[in-house]
Amino acid sequence: MRERDALDDQLNAIGRIEQELDDQLTMIELGEAENDAGAVADAEAALRKLKAEVARRELEALLSGEADGNDTYLEIHAGAGGTESQDWAGMLMRMYTRWAEAHGYKIELVDEAEGEGAGIKSATLLIKGRNAYGWLKGEDGVHRLVRISPFDANARRHTSFASVNVYPVIDDNIKIEINEKDVRTDVMRSGGAGGQHVNKTESAVRLTHIPTNIVVKCQQDRSQHRNRAMAWDMLRAKLFEREIKKREAAAEAEQAAKTDIGWGHQIRSYVLQPYQMVKDLRTGVSTSNTGAVLDGDLDEFMQATLAQKAFGTAPVQVEDVE
Repeated sequence: MRERDALDDQLNAIGRIEQELDDQLTMIELGEAENDAGAVADAEAALRKLKAEVARRELEALLSGEADGNDTYLEIHAGAGGTESQDWAGMLMRMYTRWAEAHGYKIELVDEAEGEGAGIKSATLLIKGRNAYGWLKGEDGVHRLVRISPFDANARRHTSFASVNVYPVIDDNIKIEINEKDVRTDVMRSGGAGGQHVNKTESAVRLTHIPTNIVVKCQQDRSQHRNRAMAWDMLRAKLFEREIKKREAAAEAEQAAKTDIGWGHQIRSYVLQPYQMVKDLRTGVSTSNTGAVLDGDLDEFMQATLAQKAFGTAPVQVEDVE
C-alpha cells in the first residue's frame, strides 16, 4: 500500500505539472495578445515556481537507496561548551521540527536530555513520512554556529558545535539479526519535569550493543514494554545504518567526524555575527537569509547534497534546470 500510494503521488504530480504548464503557457499567449503585462508576469512567476518543484521532484526520483523511502530517526548532540552548545542543539531541534512540519511529516520525540541552563544536551526525533530518510541523510555531521552569545554579559562572539546523526527506521523488507546475548539492557526513571508518571517508575530503557558499543535509549512511553520495543527498533536501525556506511568509501571519515564535535569536522556553518550567512562546506551552497534557514528552510541545502552524491558534480541550481 505504501508503494502504491507513492506511485499514485508521483503520477498525479506529473499530470498536475503538465496541466499547470499548459495553463500558464496559454495565459502568456492570451496576455501577449491582449497586451496584459500583469497577466504575463503572473504566469511567468507561476512557471518559475513550477520549475523549482520539477527540480525537486527530479532529485527525489534519485532516492532509490535501500532505505531512502523509510521513516528516520534524527539524533542531536550538543558539543563541548556547556550552555552555549546546548542552546545551539535546541535551535537545531526546532529547525528540523519546522522543516518536517512544513513537508507534512509526523514527528515524535523519542528521547530528550534537557540542558542545564538552556536548550538540550541530546534528543532523538522520529520523523515519519515518505522519503524522510532519503532527504535527511545528508544532514548527518557536525553543525557550527557563530553568534553574539545571549549568555555572555560582555556580549562576546562565541562558536558552538552540535552533531546530527540520521539513521533509517527498519521495515519488514530489511532483516537485521541481533544476538540478544550481545545486548545489555538497563532500565531507569525517565528524565524531564517531576511529578509525572514516567518519573515515578523505571519506564525508560537503554540498550547497549556490546560488540559495536552502540547505545540507544527510549523514554517516550509510560510503558517499559513499549519503550523496550522501540529501543530494539532503534538498535536495528543503527546497526543497519552502520552496514550502509561500511559500503561507502567515506565511512571512516564520517565516523571520525562524529567522534570529534568541533573544529575541522563541520559540514555546515551558521554565522550570525559579524555577518549573516549559512554555508554548506561540502557543496558550497550558501544564503544570507539565516532566519529562514533556522526556521526550517533547508530544501536548497538538501537538494544540493543529494545532487552532489548522485552526479558527483556541482550542486544543481533551480535556474539551471531546463
